[in-house]
Amino acid sequence: MLDLSHPSRETDAIALDERMAAQDRVAGLNARYRHFGTSYLLEAVLTRGLFDRIAMVSSFGADSAVLLHLIAQIDRDLPVLFIDTALLFEETLTYQRDLADHLGLTNVQVIRAAKRTVEAVDPYGALRFSNPDACCDLRKTQPLNDALQGYDAWITGRKRHQAQTRQGLHYFDLDAGTARIKINPLIDWKPARIAAHLDIHKLPRHPLVAKGYPSIGCAPCTTRVAKGEDPRAGRWRGLGKTECGLHSNTGDAQ
Repeated sequence: MLDLSHPSRETDAIALDERMAAQDRVAGLNARYRHFGTSYLLEAVLTRGLFDRIAMVSSFGADSAVLLHLIAQIDRDLPVLFIDTALLFEETLTYQRDLADHLGLTNVQVIRAAKRTVEAVDPYGALRFSNPDACCDLRKTQPLNDALQGYDAWITGRKRHQAQTRQGLHYFDLDAGTARIKINPLIDWKPARIAAHLDIHKLPRHPLVAKGYPSIGCAPCTTRVAKGEDPRAGRWRGLGKTECGLHSNTGDAQ
């Protein structure tokens, strides 16, 4: 039996109850919406009061224009959180501003790690070489976790085809260690459909895609991808790393 005599244990018990309730809700949402398409799902999520506070998190990367465009058609004022790690390609920073203007997004929020925190943990900027997981945690995961406090759901652009670790994705899953729900509207979108949507709606492309970067992260940790390679092969090449840490749970929620 759990001892609740200590305040921290009581807090842990409440958090566990909240996560279990959220897990049940995830299962119910997936059962309800699993047979519907992306547009219907987004309309439901953004207009029917399913969540109290919701945001989108976007890297403004190779495929980001598709989901941002779909959301802009419904709610241009939705908070869009963009994580600037201070190591991004200059092209990404420019693309973020240009695409937001093109789509009329009114609430893009740039998220950064506190300068003093980065200087304390990574004073020489070499953490990405010695411990890339810790670098991602410092510059991406922790700043996003802080920014998402107060939100009960966030929208991602993850797709099943992107990596083996993402093949089990569902529309809804639980953010690891929290009661916050992640929404994945593009799980079944494949490259041909993405390209067609970009073409039909004349959406701006990330300039690095044409230069051999089908998946784009921080500049020091992203390389060009050769023909025939997996599109994410250029991310953390040679390090045995496939995720930055934002998505440590990859679809086990039903």
